[in-house]
Formats: sequence, C-alpha cells, structure tokens
Amino acid sequence: MQRLSTFALSAAFVVAACSGGSQPSQAQSGDGADTAALDTSGDQPATPLADAPFTVQDVASFAEPWAMTFLPGGTRALITERAGKLKLWQADGATLDVAGAPTVAYGGQGGFGDVILAPDFAASGTVYLSWVEAGTGDTFGAVVGKAKLVDGPAPKLEGLEILWKQDPKVPGRGHFSHRLAFSPDGQYLFITSGERQKFDPAQDMGQNLGKVIRLKPDGSIPADNPFADKGGVTAQIWSLGHRNLLGIAFDGMGKLWQQEMGPKGGDEVNLVERGANYGYPIVSNGDHYDGKAIPDHPTRPEFNAPKLWWNPSISPAGLAWYGGDLYPGWKNSLLMGALSGQGLIRMAVDGDALHKADRWDFGIRIREVEVNEDGSVWLLTDGKDGKLVKLVPKG
Repeated sequence: MQRLSTFALSAAFVVAACSGGSQPSQAQSGDGADTAALDTSGDQPATPLADAPFTVQDVASFAEPWAMTFLPGGTRALITERAGKLKLWQADGATLDVAGAPTVAYGGQGGFGDVILAPDFAASGTVYLSWVEAGTGDTFGAVVGKAKLVDGPAPKLEGLEILWKQDPKVPGRGHFSHRLAFSPDGQYLFITSGERQKFDPAQDMGQNLGKVIRLKPDGSIPADNPFADKGGVTAQIWSLGHRNLLGIAFDGMGKLWQQEMGPKGGDEVNLVERGANYGYPIVSNGDHYDGKAIPDHPTRPEFNAPKLWWNPSISPAGLAWYGGDLYPGWKNSLLMGALSGQGLIRMAVDGDALHKADRWDFGIRIREVEVNEDGSVWLLTDGKDGKLVKLVPKG
C-alpha cells in the first residue's frame, strides 16, 4: 500500500452544485456546498493529518463510491458506485463487478446508495441495498430492496426484491438520504428518508419523507411502531422532522444515532427515539439559503434537540460506531465523515450525551466511514476518483 497524497486528491474534488427544490426562494444545499469552518456550538478546530494518531493508506479507486460493507473475514467488501455499479473489493485480488445490481436513476444526488449485510448473512447470503428510481412525470424516489449475493469468481445478485419506497415520488434529485441499519438484535431494519428538498413533508404524517423508518427485515411493519395503528405509510414512521439524513448507526449500548445536513448551518447529530419529532423545518440551528431565519431548537422545546450541531456546516456523511481498541482513546465513539468539512470527526458517546472529541483535516470530502471486524477504520472519499483508504494507527 502507498501513502495517500491528500494534496493530490484534494485537487481532484469539486463540490457538487445543489439540485433544485420545490421552493427556489429558500434554495438548499444539495450535498454539502457549504464552506468548512469552525463549529460555534463548541470550539472544535480541525487538526492537521500530520498530527493525527494514524497514517492514511490508499487502497483502491472507485468512481463516485457511496457506501461499503465488509464481508465476513474482513478481507473483502461490497462497495456501491453512485452511477449504478456494485463492486466486490478483495484485499488479495482484483476488484470485481457484481452482476444483477438494480437499475438506478443517476443524477443530482440520485443513484446507487447504501449496502449492508442481513443479520443472517452467513447462512442466507442476503444483502440489503438502497437506490433511486424514476417515477412518472419526471419524479424520483428512493427504494430499498434485498437480494442474495452469489459468491465466486463471477459474483452476482439473485432474487432482487423491493421492500420499501419513498412515498410520494416528487420532482427533483436531492435529499434522498436512504441509509440503512439493522438493530443489534437483527429484528428491525431502519431506513433514513430525506425530505427531498421540499421542507413540509418532514412534518406530514401522510408521507414517509423526512422520517426515520422502522420495518421488519421482510419489509412488513412492526406492530409496536409508534403510529402502527394509523396504517399506510404513517405506520412505517419511527421518528419525524428530519432533513437530509446521511448516516445512521447503533452504539454499543443499543442506542440509535443519526446525523443530517442542516440548511445553511445547523448540521446535527441526533439520538433517535421512538415517535420523536426533531422539528425540521419549523426549527433548525441553521437558516434558509436566502437568508430567511429559522427559529432555533430552544424556542420550541416540544421538539427533540440535537445532541451536537455545527454552524457553519461541515456537511456530514457516513456514520459508524467504534467500540474497538486499535486506536487509543477511541473506544465508544461515533465516527462521522465530512464533505464540505473535508475530514473525519470523532464524537465520544457518554450514555445519552455526545461530546466533540477530534476533528482531522483530510483536505478531501469523506463520503463513508466503516469499521472492519479487526477494529480498523476505513473511509471512502467522494468524487469520480474516489478512494478506499485505511487508517493505520501510528506506533
């Protein structure tokens, strides 16, 4: 492996222009167009990589990688590329195309999304995927499906089945979110569903946009969901009042954490609770892009406030819990990538509280964070020349 040249990589990345929403007078950041800056909710200056407790190793290259998950054994990983390819990276072999991936609607922020393993993957070979599909009349929406990974020299997906869709499909190609996580007991699938740059759907209980969704692994609705008795898409909802949720992870105590992009400022990390309302677009610690103010969270205490927030934005992407010992002092932390913030952020978990611990300046947009079974941390950098990189502890 070779040392990653962050200076060379940083020149290769251009912040994508935002895609249009339904209310141009309140134009929103599509995918992290804000300039990186210090966090006014708690001083957290970025530390140069030279002073980080790790070195960064370049492992492989991908075209617009978006998500990854390691296969058992930790020497192979499935990686999605936003234009629609599923790749099987192998530490000791060539990276392979996985046949049978879904057809995706690629454009703006749309395309191939997340990939995770089923809790019973060792026996079933089942993987869960998210992507964006086109509807009628130039509308789009995220979908989630599952398929069996048939391993071998020519890997493929078989029996792809769609389990969930954003409802309704709407115009525009932003804020799909579509991150996936299984509960620690493997009984429930959680899906992040962005408000699609339409603002009001986040509070509309007749739509599943701007929500965290909770389903059984087969796509059916658990009877103990907070709004199960309402039926329809309302029954899917676990929490509401969200914007663009680009990371979701359980910690070692089984608590569910989620991060999302705020509007102009107000990027936040939330502790996700059953039936809770997080207030968007009624409250936010950021403001609209036309300068129109949004009341801050403390003005409406009936809404759940974020545990941490950033203003100006760092544009969070990817979230992983770290419970290992490979990096001293990291045990029981959340690790989060930053797009416009161009780095990696570590947050220490303390029960229901969260504390800003470290922020490292990579000089490149970090799209995904993943922890391998040996405790090593891996990242995907963003863009057409995206990289799979490994953080190697110093010493």
